[in-house]
Amino acid sequence: MDWSLSFFLNAALLGVGLAMDAFSVSLANGLNDPGMGKGQMLRIAGTFAFFQFLMPLVGWACVRTVAQAFAAFQRAVPWIALALLGYIGGKMLYEGATGKAADEGGLGGGTLLMQGVATSIDALSVGFTIERYGAAQALAASAIIAVVTLAICLGGLCIGRRFGTRLAGKASLLGGAILLLIGVEIFIKNV
Repeated sequence: MDWSLSFFLNAALLGVGLAMDAFSVSLANGLNDPGMGKGQMLRIAGTFAFFQFLMPLVGWACVRTVAQAFAAFQRAVPWIALALLGYIGGKMLYEGATGKAADEGGLGGGTLLMQGVATSIDALSVGFTIERYGAAQALAASAIIAVVTLAICLGGLCIGRRFGTRLAGKASLLGGAILLLIGVEIFIKNV
């Protein structure tokens, strides 16, 4: 594989496709916390970008080493995403309906970690598509995917914050519903 314009374009398009779930979750996070600062926005988008960088590399390594085990794990991906996003979305719906916020300090580290894994776990399969790349190209493709994800997630957070201010108390309900729908969509698309 050469370092052509096609290589960079394909990696960027992979990034756009993979970032859509993370964009939707970023939108929900922005809706849920319209007062979040730029540091929190970078932390959220950076977490999603990190996992979108890591997962294709893990998939690439698995395809090159333990392809059989990876194929068995691939069947569990939709179930894992559904469980993680269902839990987070259900929690947000509960908090929005009851008015009880579990952590007033914004999005906790554990929740953000679960969101990062849930929205990027399907990126493991990208390892199959970049299997023919050498290590440097797999690393470069993953880095491009991460940069695209970072930009798209920052956009989702900004949009969510803007509308979250307008939706006030209903933002948690809408954000939770979005997360649940994303989990169901990932599940249906991959089962």
